[in-house]
Amino acid sequence: MSPTDSSSPGSVPRSVRPYVVLTGNPNCGKTTLFNALTGLRAKVGNYPGVTVERKEGELQGAAQNIRVLDLPGTYSLSPQSLDEQVARDVLFHRLPEVPSPALVIVVVDASNLQRNLYFATQVIELGYPTVIALNMVDVATDNGVSIQTEQLSLALGVPVHPIVASSGVGVLELTRSIAARAVQPPSPSTPRLFCELPRNYGLEAEKLTEALSQSFPETRYQALAEALLILSDERIVQSSPRRYSPALLAQVAAARQRLESQGVDWRSVPIEARYARVSAIEQMVSTCAPIHGDSTTDKIDRVVTDRVWGLVIFVAIMALIFQGIFSLAETPKAWIEWGVESMGRWVSRQMPPGPLNELIELGVFKGAGAVAVFLPQICLLFFFIGLLEDTGYMARAAFLMDRLMSKVGLHGKSFIPMLSSFACAIPGIMASRTIESPKDRLVTILVAPLMSCSARLPVYTLLIAACIPRVRVAGVLELPGLVMLAMYLLGVIVALAMAWLFKKTLLKGPTPMLILELPPYKRPLLRVVLRHMWDRSRLFLRRAGTVILGINILLWFLASYPKDRAAESAFEQRLALAKAAPAAAGVSTQERDAAFEQLRKEEAGRRLRESFAGRLGRGIEPLIRPLGFDWKIGIGIIASFAAREVFVSTMSLVYNVGELDRDSDAGLQTLAQKLQEQKAADGGAQFRPRIALALMVFYVFALQCVSTVAIVRRETNTWRWPLFQWVYMGALAWGFAFLTYRIAPWFGLS
Repeated sequence: MSPTDSSSPGSVPRSVRPYVVLTGNPNCGKTTLFNALTGLRAKVGNYPGVTVERKEGELQGAAQNIRVLDLPGTYSLSPQSLDEQVARDVLFHRLPEVPSPALVIVVVDASNLQRNLYFATQVIELGYPTVIALNMVDVATDNGVSIQTEQLSLALGVPVHPIVASSGVGVLELTRSIAARAVQPPSPSTPRLFCELPRNYGLEAEKLTEALSQSFPETRYQALAEALLILSDERIVQSSPRRYSPALLAQVAAARQRLESQGVDWRSVPIEARYARVSAIEQMVSTCAPIHGDSTTDKIDRVVTDRVWGLVIFVAIMALIFQGIFSLAETPKAWIEWGVESMGRWVSRQMPPGPLNELIELGVFKGAGAVAVFLPQICLLFFFIGLLEDTGYMARAAFLMDRLMSKVGLHGKSFIPMLSSFACAIPGIMASRTIESPKDRLVTILVAPLMSCSARLPVYTLLIAACIPRVRVAGVLELPGLVMLAMYLLGVIVALAMAWLFKKTLLKGPTPMLILELPPYKRPLLRVVLRHMWDRSRLFLRRAGTVILGINILLWFLASYPKDRAAESAFEQRLALAKAAPAAAGVSTQERDAAFEQLRKEEAGRRLRESFAGRLGRGIEPLIRPLGFDWKIGIGIIASFAAREVFVSTMSLVYNVGELDRDSDAGLQTLAQKLQEQKAADGGAQFRPRIALALMVFYVFALQCVSTVAIVRRETNTWRWPLFQWVYMGALAWGFAFLTYRIAPWFGLS
């Protein structure tokens, strides 16, 4: 049962449970502490209206039910990204669905005290009961830094608890402090600032504070903090234009003009004043012993971030990861497929024949298999991503690739999602969450499916085997291998071109400079990596899985109906005659089984051709005829919207080869031979090299994957972008396939 389920026996209603917020800078160990406080009972979702991840759990070891919310990492209350904006809105109590916190836990990196205290002092000024979790004291000690926590507590006016979240040191004491303070009523106090402002600046801030207090139901603390923000940072107003009235905006503009006329830089004064105060606190509470020589992190970075060796190491790591994904996922993938199919057949045997039986076996269980079969790849990918993040290497990888990606308008962090999409676009798109800029993240999502994923491989293999002659080029390279390479390169080139186009037009805007904190290297914690993997994989199954299952059931219906009772009766009669044939004509058992199998193949092909999907195939034939495709290929295109590899099994049904294992080389070879035998209306071969090339190019670009559509809907929180993506990729597919079909004869491929 969910930890926040108000229906659990003896539970406290949600409305009266204390609400604790966990916040801090990125890379301060905040999420590690959240996992330590809540265990495996976290609830992962999104904040309404945005794709920012919301993680909420229940404090373990507390006598009373206390909810803990893990906010996105942020460097200050002046947001630079959507994640940081959500964190600020929660702290200012602007999100109705998030209760006002009874306690705020600010996680501070002890090894980088000054920068972390900048944000911590901003949070303390908001007036909430606050506790400082001084994390990574072990790293600080290794760096020769010693912090006097009692003096720091006196300087900040709030409790300070030294901890090492990764090993659990100090977490129990922190938990007890949270449990005690979260249920205490807040004590009245006077708003305080950690920065000494010039008198004229303070007076202007005080006037804005009065205006904000009258306009919004804020505390005096929050009004003062917001007044300083809107006075010193014009982006605050730009990010929330409908929040402030014209009169208030005019008051802000007038205050800035008065300060400028007095020679005061209204942008930098509060920032410089806060840093001066924070620096003074740091000098007062910490001492740093001299360290001779470079640190271990510096020594590793000299090699890992080198322009040449850094790229070599990066390519080697990526090769190992994707080799691991492909090889390690095969066995669990086969187990899942076998398990789902076996369960479907068992359930089918327990039910009487009929439409409901077919729905359960072919619709529900095959739909569930279409969802579950992605799970091994997704789990492995996010396991490796979590491993790279926890060691600190992921930031180095983004730094290395930023120079290349920025030339086409992509962010350096776009490289990992795009590379991941060669295995499967779904985890690749999910991996784009590390990109802070909403526009850059959206561009990455829009172009990631252009990478040739593993689902395209059976289609390429079938068409190359059936239609591309095994001839050598330049006496060394074989044409089939070059064609396969060309398909992969074509997707990469067009993806980069489309990214450049989107950044110049639809999602116009400069690519933000990649500003990265390179965290120190550390030994990864298996439980943290596994938790990262579990959260992402569970989210995929719960959100995308339901949509995928529903659309697979719809596609089953289109491929199975309407029923032709007369044709089915005729099939039963032919089958009965075939069963009687051995006694009448001395037919062997082997020949009889072959005859039965051929009859079943023909019947399966007839049903598919006469189904709604078959009719749709005929319906789209005028659209695909210019590409050299007929209505039979049209059926394959429609059916493969469930997944690209479904094209292979669909073609086997259309051409009466029967259902085959898409991973079976023998099955693919049989189908390839069948395709070679097909004749067109002019008497020539139906599947010629130019048609095969056009069809492969079509599959390079077409968004023939309901799973990808579902996950794009999940990540963008709207149907607008997946529909746009489906249309633009479909247009690319048609256009490039048309050009391929027309140009191929120029190169002797008729």
